[in-house]
Amino acid sequence: MSAFSFVILTLVGIFAGAFGSMLGLGGGIILVPALFYLPSLIPGVPPITPQLAVGTSLMLIIITALSSTLSYSKKKLLDVSSALLFFIGSAPGSILGAWLSTRFDSKSFTVYYGFFMLLMLVILTYRKRLSPRSLNWKTTKTYVDVSGQTYTYGYSRPLAIAIAFVVGTLSSVFGIGGGAMLVPFMLVLFRFPPHIATATSMLVILLSSIVGSVTHVAFGHIVWSAVLAIAPGAWIGGKLGSTLASKIPSNRIELILRFVLLILAVRMIWEGLTI
Repeated sequence: MSAFSFVILTLVGIFAGAFGSMLGLGGGIILVPALFYLPSLIPGVPPITPQLAVGTSLMLIIITALSSTLSYSKKKLLDVSSALLFFIGSAPGSILGAWLSTRFDSKSFTVYYGFFMLLMLVILTYRKRLSPRSLNWKTTKTYVDVSGQTYTYGYSRPLAIAIAFVVGTLSSVFGIGGGAMLVPFMLVLFRFPPHIATATSMLVILLSSIVGSVTHVAFGHIVWSAVLAIAPGAWIGGKLGSTLASKIPSNRIELILRFVLLILAVRMIWEGLTI
């Protein structure tokens, strides 16, 4: 790999890490398309299959998630008990997803990935209409933000574990870390405060990505040269994203998330249908 290729991949890591950390996505939603398309644009980068893009992305998401989780912890935005509950479901889902990823070819992968992101966009856009008006969850919590606004949120533990299992499976299939699906569920169904949802999602992503990555390593789905190039940027981006998230209003975080999902979804579907 040339020095130019190394620098470009490091910059990709910074960008993906910052956006992933700021939005609670883990960065995979940017890393996977980047890994999939960059080989045709950068000399010296070998062709990457969907399986290699997914496995490599999950390995890098560990770095981004660890960096941002440590930063969020210092800001006291983590709901650790909720994160561990979600992980009970996401861990076995990550193993299943790694196995399912071997069943995709390039064309079907890009199309399914694009429609998956469109689904998340619809859920986020209409989350207020989709959110039940009255929920009597057995587990409820309160959070007071820096402005003094009080949030009440909660969940049913069996439902939370079931949703996390689906999220873990899809995250390992698509290499996205799970935040693109978990955060909308946390916001819409369980009514997490946006900043708490973002931070807690990163901890879940960290734990489930470790499990998924181990499985992908066993399948040989890791491009180690790309990991070495992107990792420094992912670490820096993870810290940068968590800092930006604490300074940006919740509604703007959601707006940025919707915009990113739309652009990437259209690109992936278009490329998949025209291959």
